[in-house]
Amino acid sequence: MPTVDEYISALATPQRVVAGRLQDLLDEQLPTATAQLYHAHPVWMEGKTPIAGFKAYPRWVTLMLWSGKRMSDPSGRLEASAGSTDLASVKFAHVDEIDDDLVRDWLTQAAALTNR
Repeated sequence: MPTVDEYISALATPQRVVAGRLQDLLDEQLPTATAQLYHAHPVWMEGKTPIAGFKAYPRWVTLMLWSGKRMSDPSGRLEASAGSTDLASVKFAHVDEIDDDLVRDWLTQAAALTNR
């Protein structure tokens, strides 16, 4: 089974750069979570519960937050998933689109909501 690092290294630039930055932020903000491939893309899990992850597409990388619909997002950048899930996401085409402080806030909220 491939690892998160192998998933990222197989990506084309700029997706590899975006995914690498997201990996750093996820590792930093979710220190007790386990990073693994879940449904073929990197996801940080608390036990069997997904918290956050990302999936690469040809022109962007999507950051997914499993409790995103329940989070405060004054930026308005999170897009709610259709359906009954609490998933929300945001797309990044280039690493300079990532607001580290905003992503850190989302991940802090996601971890708190997962641990309730």
